Amino acid sequence: MKKTLLLSLFILFITRFAGAQQYAEIGISGGGSYYLGDLNPGGQFLMTSPAFGGFLRHNFNERIAVRGSLMYGTVKGDDAVSKINPNRNLNFTSHITDISGVFEFNFLEYFIGSLRHFVTPYMYAGASVFFFNPKATYNGVTQELQPLNTEGQGNSNFPGRKPYRRTGFSIPFGIGVKYSLNDFIGMSADWTMHKAFTDYIDDVSTTYYLDLKGTDPGEAEIPELFSDPTLNHTKGMQRGDSKYNDWFSFLSVSVSLRLNYLNKQRCLNIYY
Repeated sequence: MKKTLLLSLFILFITRFAGAQQYAEIGISGGGSYYLGDLNPGGQFLMTSPAFGGFLRHNFNERIAVRGSLMYGTVKGDDAVSKINPNRNLNFTSHITDISGVFEFNFLEYFIGSLRHFVTPYMYAGASVFFFNPKATYNGVTQELQPLNTEGQGNSNFPGRKPYRRTGFSIPFGIGVKYSLNDFIGMSADWTMHKAFTDYIDDVSTTYYLDLKGTDPGEAEIPELFSDPTLNHTKGMQRGDSKYNDWFSFLSVSVSLRLNYLNKQRCLNIYY
């Protein structure tokens, strides 16, 4: 009885998969990017900047797909804008280049060209590697922050603080909606959150490492000015919150072209 049931389930699975729409897509995306972290703990969409990219998607069937994408955007943070800690007076801008791979699940049996389920919500999750390089502006001068070691990275007095890498890993996940325009072109709108495994996208994480309170700006060196623009903090005072890593996000609208390669469309699915 058990063998018969397993055999029946196997045959049902093979039959369903054999009749599935298997095809690839190539597409482009455009939208915006923003970040959440020490300079903006919770302001969704604050200081959103332009972003764009491209992707390849393989659809295993009407429900499951895998997508590889390359996105490029800019993220920003500014104490004067978020007003979370205006006395700190820090700011940063960083370009983000993200390479990600995700698995997608369609809530409806969707494919490009379907007449029945031509629109579907979907969700996705995966992994990514990204590249960033935070910069800040002080009195009209823009400076890369990582080489300045603004929190004493590499200082012998802080053996646990090593210079951070400008390459990071993240877990991307999100939701979206797909829409089939015709037999060959599809569109989608997506909101992707990236949980990063670094707290230094904004160059802010731990404490101040110098006693600069009362220092004259004309006597301060470049690393000191970018570590504490107000020159109003002492060694050990809180500069960031190392308990929580940073996040970044992409909002995008995409257009994709269906590619029927190697005759992977195994049936016409005319009932759609």
